[in-house]
Amino acid sequence: MSDHTHEHGDGCGCGQDHDHDHEHEEVLLTLTDENGQDVEMVLVETFDVEKHVYALLLERNNPEADGIILRMEEEDEEMVLYNIEDEEEWNRVEAAYNELVASQE
Repeated sequence: MSDHTHEHGDGCGCGQDHDHDHEHEEVLLTLTDENGQDVEMVLVETFDVEKHVYALLLERNNPEADGIILRMEEEDEEMVLYNIEDEEEWNRVEAAYNELVASQE
């Protein structure tokens, strides 16, 4: 997936389960895959690892597909998503995500 810019408004998917009575608004992002095809993704949750924030995204029309995790950074008041290319960073993020999942079960 290539990098993609998306500006968040209200309901940016803080990852918290607030148990509100109203329906939670989906945060949708359109990413471009390696074949140049647009893929609609849903921001499932965000989580912190060290000083960075990461986003878990799932394909909106294919929830059975593997999710992707991208690093979120603010640039010029917009949130920008980046691929994780450093293996050590990926190992830290994967371990933190696995701990998060285990704590929610």
